[in-house]
Amino acid sequence: MDRAVAVLFIFVSFLHTTAGQSQTKSNWDIYSFHINSTVTSRYAITVITSRVANRHDNSTEIDFHVKIPKTAFISKFRMTIDGQIYDGVVKQKEEAKRQYSAAVSRGQSAGLVSAVGRTLEDFKTSVTVAAHKKVTFELTYEELLQRRLGKYELLINAQPGQPVKDLKIEVSVYEKPGINYLKVEGSLASKDLANAITKTHSDKEAWVNFYPTQQQQMTCEGCGENGFSGDLKIIYDVERPQSQGEILEYGGFFVHYFAPSGLPRIPKNVVFIIDQSGSMHGKKIRQTRSALLKILEDLGENDHFGLILFDDRISPWKRELLRATQQNLDNAKEFVRSIRDRGSTDINAAVLEGVEMIKRYHKEGSASVLILLTDGDPTSGEINQGKIQSNVREAIGKNFPLYCLGFGFDVNFEFLQKMAQENSGVARRIYEDSDAALQLKGFYEEVAIPLLTSVEMNYTGATNLTQTTFNLYYNGSEIVVAGKILNNNIDDFSTEEIICEIIATSRDSKVKYSDIKATKDDKLPAVMSGYENFLQRLWACLTVKQLLEKELTLTGEEKEAVKKEALDLSLKYSFVTPLTSMVVTKPEGEDSQVANKPKEGEKPPQIPVRMGIPGQPGPPGPPLSAGHPGLGGHFRTHMVSGPVGSSLQMSGDYDFALPAAAADYEDEDEDVGYAMLSPSGPRGDFGMAGPGRHPVIHATHSSTLESTETPTTRPARTPVRFLMAAEGQSLPLCFDIPAGHLVKLLQDPASGLSMNGEVASDEGQGFKKVIIHVNADVHIECEPYEITLKMKGLDIVHFLWRQHTQKTSSMILSIRDDEVEVSSGSLHIVVFRHQKDGDRLLWPTVRQRPSNTVFEGIMGKQLVTYEEHQSTSKLRIKDEEVSASKVSTQDFSVKTAPIVSCWLVEVKFALQGELADHTVSKL
Repeated sequence: MDRAVAVLFIFVSFLHTTAGQSQTKSNWDIYSFHINSTVTSRYAITVITSRVANRHDNSTEIDFHVKIPKTAFISKFRMTIDGQIYDGVVKQKEEAKRQYSAAVSRGQSAGLVSAVGRTLEDFKTSVTVAAHKKVTFELTYEELLQRRLGKYELLINAQPGQPVKDLKIEVSVYEKPGINYLKVEGSLASKDLANAITKTHSDKEAWVNFYPTQQQQMTCEGCGENGFSGDLKIIYDVERPQSQGEILEYGGFFVHYFAPSGLPRIPKNVVFIIDQSGSMHGKKIRQTRSALLKILEDLGENDHFGLILFDDRISPWKRELLRATQQNLDNAKEFVRSIRDRGSTDINAAVLEGVEMIKRYHKEGSASVLILLTDGDPTSGEINQGKIQSNVREAIGKNFPLYCLGFGFDVNFEFLQKMAQENSGVARRIYEDSDAALQLKGFYEEVAIPLLTSVEMNYTGATNLTQTTFNLYYNGSEIVVAGKILNNNIDDFSTEEIICEIIATSRDSKVKYSDIKATKDDKLPAVMSGYENFLQRLWACLTVKQLLEKELTLTGEEKEAVKKEALDLSLKYSFVTPLTSMVVTKPEGEDSQVANKPKEGEKPPQIPVRMGIPGQPGPPGPPLSAGHPGLGGHFRTHMVSGPVGSSLQMSGDYDFALPAAAADYEDEDEDVGYAMLSPSGPRGDFGMAGPGRHPVIHATHSSTLESTETPTTRPARTPVRFLMAAEGQSLPLCFDIPAGHLVKLLQDPASGLSMNGEVASDEGQGFKKVIIHVNADVHIECEPYEITLKMKGLDIVHFLWRQHTQKTSSMILSIRDDEVEVSSGSLHIVVFRHQKDGDRLLWPTVRQRPSNTVFEGIMGKQLVTYEEHQSTSKLRIKDEEVSASKVSTQDFSVKTAPIVSCWLVEVKFALQGELADHTVSKL
């Protein structure tokens, strides 16, 4: 009898804050905090309910902040204040956006409330509660649990923010085939809180309850005035007595779970296509090597494998696939250990080489798989992403899957996602954390053991089916099909008639599963008491997810038809999906908010550029933070909008207000970019341009632009701390450069490219300006609120910090959220924009550099070698004993800006020269 281990995940983070007040129990009181999760036949419905009392003598703003899995859809949000109910309303995204934009144009803060984390999405809203009144927050979300490596996962993470008198986490699980094992793990299940957990289970049902006392919440390990923060894992096994799976029907809908076991392992032909370009430098390449070494150990003796490394050159280990003998594996490991970063990124040629390698080795009874790992966009060879996708799609011809792993956030994940889905695979982001090697190995394990190929699931008596054909079925996974029963007389669906037949290919032969019938379960109505037909919602949830995946690969009318179908279902079932938003309604006088389901890596927009009505004053901008002046001017405008070469013209007097914070605006429409053309001569030009849309406003000044900065007192200048990697040592060196210096960061005498930076004069800042001179004719200036491109003989162009790509014969300028990348040949420079203490700072880093090239400047230095002295306060650098102290600092050369340890030394020892040798008179 087969068993499938299941681990279920729910993520919850709950915070309440009082405007202008510290978070103390005298201000507000969470007197009840409940998490209730009901899992029925793999479909989880989770409700988070929090009740809060305002103990203040005046009105208080209280935040509600929870984290939910990325795979879930929010389906309900409700606030109850003084007996009045305020329900969130799901609307088409464009309609909700218009409501949001209207609120912003009135100067109201109606910001989007969702954001993406590594595995989570945030839902955050707030409401003003009158003195000594109460508010109840209730959020519901739903998800169909996926089986990976034989597990369904649901993690319950609770962080109430304070000890709560009535705190309960309750999970109930119902599985018709039966539950034969139950276990509870996680930080909340250990030591001091373990006795707060009770678990019981019968044949088909299981219950886990977590009821900690207030005393336990304050005295447990890691707990205190803010209560506890931790997680629970509920792990259970499901009986799988039938190889053809389980078909469950209820209320006119059915779901079929198909996860056969006991099948022979199909030998696989796998080619690993590994990016070794310069951007993989450091930890990425080390973690990739580590993961590949472990993956090679897991190959079966009948598997065949290939390794292709690529940068701007393609370097296969061998020209053909080799059998996974011990000798071949040992030789491959030696090759993997030699991987070094270099060059640029030719994804097109690398993937096509992998395809040809598999085509050259074709054997009946085997399954072929391509796995691509890259951390950046194509920058060499064919760089048109649409052309690359077309080339790969044509080469593979739907014969085997391509899996795309995007390492970090420099890669265009949508590009990988579409390329994978067009070729029967999936895309997965690998996060730049300490466990990246485990992430890589974990993904491989999911596709390591193919058991069936060319799976076709045929149903009679059913309609509106979800996906029914599958390229591969892997050990530990599960195929799920749902649909409507054609005849609403449910008894007809459960007669002796054959309703499902499965045809697939196993290792040695065709296999067929017949006579598969749906079964009723009289227990379901009682289990689902309080919920509508859960199988109907399961079907809708799965259908929407698959339609959204399909829509990504289509174009034209087909794309719009699929998009409309997904939208209609999302609205009908109140799912917050990428096509819909939830408008969070509030008491009169308070701003509505809009909850979106964001895309991978997407950030919410902030403050947009606003234009006034002709002849009338424009709306007031938001308050400006010190150091970021707002601009105002009166313009006579002539607007040109439309594709290049055509125009729609308007003219009139406009009062135009551009707050400095407008540079942070990110339009949700990804095909829109923004740029400003600088004044030249008597006429000033302001324009907006981007792929797919090219509006430009030519403006003639009729008043002078003035700075509205309010003078403020700044702290004394403090130095900026630099990190420098050390050869053969785990800790880097670090050194301080006084604020206000103009420093030479990088210079390539061969190409003429150079980069200089102005160290900010404000406390805790990095650079206030970074200028990259690509050559004598092309210059890129990066500042916290704009990027300026200057090219000889052409207009000066200013870009906001949002997605845009500009190419010239000498370089590629790629602008992403809080990141600018400049590629020139095999040299890649990235400038990150960070936020610290409310201010913006810049930090440049050399992502990729050509080998055997000597550079000048602080970032062109070779790795320093040092030895630790027996005394912890001394280092030996180039035969000189140097005073040093171990300190912690933020590494701004990484997008996440982690805290790292380093040895702090004088600048002259780190740079092996005086600071004056690395300064410039002008940028």
